[in-house]
Amino acid sequence: MTQPPGPLRPEQQQELVGQIGAVLTAQVPPGWRQLRVEYRAAGRHVEADLLVTTPDGTPRVVQPHPEAVRLLGVLRSGMYQPGRGTWLGAILVFEPGRPPVADFVGPDLEPPFRQQPPPIGFQDELRFFPRADEHVPAWLRERAGMAAPVSDGQVRTPRIYDGVDASGKPLVRRRPLVPAEAERVLAYLDAAPVILASRSNGPDAFAPDRADAVPMNFRTDGAWAWPGAVAYYLREHGVPPDPDLVAHIRARRFTAPSEVPEPAKDLALAAITGEEL
Repeated sequence: MTQPPGPLRPEQQQELVGQIGAVLTAQVPPGWRQLRVEYRAAGRHVEADLLVTTPDGTPRVVQPHPEAVRLLGVLRSGMYQPGRGTWLGAILVFEPGRPPVADFVGPDLEPPFRQQPPPIGFQDELRFFPRADEHVPAWLRERAGMAAPVSDGQVRTPRIYDGVDASGKPLVRRRPLVPAEAERVLAYLDAAPVILASRSNGPDAFAPDRADAVPMNFRTDGAWAWPGAVAYYLREHGVPPDPDLVAHIRARRFTAPSEVPEPAKDLALAAITGEEL
């Protein structure tokens, strides 16, 4: 495969999901309660897992039929958006008498691969499904072994978390860091120079009873500027930093600069305060 096929219309996508369900249904004994197939891909690297809930409610792992795996690949290719890419992970759930449920991992998010694909897998991903540079997230760029794009003089700031629910509680939709890497990320976040500090602390969004806990300072490494809340929430609640910031820290081999040039600090302050230089 050298280029994605033409796009599938929504009704064609639904029809294909139905075909996948039919293939999976035919391979399992009657009386099943639920079929849950998880599919992850990067270029030619493909992982597919099928979990079958039997009549007595016992979940059982089964190797999905090759035709179902092929159709999932067709679905992924058919959902490619020019310049934007396509999803790398999906979960499809089938239950008797109910319409299927399909949940696709957004093209900017890395699915939880069972085995990390090699760099060539991510390089093939970008060849098979070309993306505009602004739609290549930092983690994908790093996985593919690509050089970072030339800086346009902008300093990036991270998302602290991924939104709030109806009650105002913060939402986190990120892969957790393993403890050893979390310590290295924390060391990086805490080692970068402070560019703005406050004597007071702010409230903890994850623990409202802690009204004076979150450091109100900002640090920068010249490319990113982040508030003390990033390290605090990782340390206290295990909340991973913005995935793009984590990818940046990995790319720098977890070594923060001890000094940042004054012009870079000025840019970082401008990014934090919203002031133009």
